[in-house]
Formats: sequence, C-alpha cells, structure tokens
Amino acid sequence: MQEFILSIMNQYGYLGVFLLIAIENIFPPIPSEVILVFGGFMTTYANLNITGMIVASTLGSLIGAIVLYYIGKILNKERLKKIVSGKIGKVLRLKTSDIDKADEWFDTKGNKSVFFCRFIPIVRSLISIPAGMSEMPMGKFLMYTIAGSLIWNSVLIVVGSKFGENWTKIVDVLNDYSHIVLILLVIIFIALVYIFYHNKLKKDKSKEK
Repeated sequence: MQEFILSIMNQYGYLGVFLLIAIENIFPPIPSEVILVFGGFMTTYANLNITGMIVASTLGSLIGAIVLYYIGKILNKERLKKIVSGKIGKVLRLKTSDIDKADEWFDTKGNKSVFFCRFIPIVRSLISIPAGMSEMPMGKFLMYTIAGSLIWNSVLIVVGSKFGENWTKIVDVLNDYSHIVLILLVIIFIALVYIFYHNKLKKDKSKEK
C-alpha cells in the first residue's frame, strides 16, 4: 500500500495528493499520515511547494468529506427509525426515541465534533456520515471540515518538509499514535454501550414496578 501511494505521488504531484486524500476520506484504511508527511518531504526535492501541498490535500479532504456527508444524508434519521422499529431494534433494544436523542445531541454538539474529529484516525472521515444524517447545515459542515483538515494537513506537511529524508520516523510515531487512539476509542465505545444499556435496563425495571 505504501509503495503504491508513494509512486502515485511521485508521478502526479499535487493531483496525486488530492486524489489520494479524497479516497482516504472515503476509505479510511489508506494512511493519510504517509501521504501528508511524504508530501512534505517531496517539497524538499521536487518542483512542489508547501502551500500547494496544503491546498491540494485540504481540497481532497473536503471532497471526500462531502461524499460521506451525502451518504449520511441518504441514510437519514427517518430510515434509521424504520430500521430500529423492526427486528434489529428489538435485538439491540433500541427505540425510535433513541435516534431522536442522538440526533438532538449532534444538533447541539455536532459542530465541535466535526472540527475536533479531524485530528482522530478513522473517525476524522466517518464523522461526516452522522453530520449528513442529522442534516447539519452545509455551510457549517464545510467551515468546520476545512478548518480541521487545514490544521491537520498543514502540521503533517510542514513536519515532513522539516524532517526531510527522515520522514519515515515521523510516520512511525504517527502510527503509534493511531494505534493508541484506536484502542482508546474501542474502550470508550464499549463503556458507552455498557452505560447506555445499563441505564435502559434501570428505566425498564422502574417502569415495570
């Protein structure tokens, strides 16, 4: 995978960065860290500059995010309610009111989530889906996506340019960061699921009484 990414970037420059970042947003397993850090290193030996790399990568991030936003819009709240009202909802012990609560939460805190999640592996891509599902205003979605992506892309590209031929060391550090974050996310997810169902069981028991 890494060799393929590097060959595309070496061959197509800014266009390669734009396409790879756009695809990475839609298909998270592609490592954006390699694209961005190596992109920074490329500015030290190729006819490319940091500003161009930042613009190309941020546009790629934006296009990928918009695609996922509209996927979320297709999988809207009403469709989720229909799914939850069926057998899947019974198995997961979910109600349509739970969907409303989740949507309400995103309406109040979604703006910050779209911004801050741009710094978290995998989540930085997937956060666009609930944004679309909750029909977050496109203007706000674009603003927070551009701001978060611009910061993340700029930092990694500049770091890559500063470390030059040692860019792979930075990628190794970022890989460790990604693994730690993913482990923490799994733990948090399990904890939230436990709390959610624990609270639901308490409410159900209190209603039975």
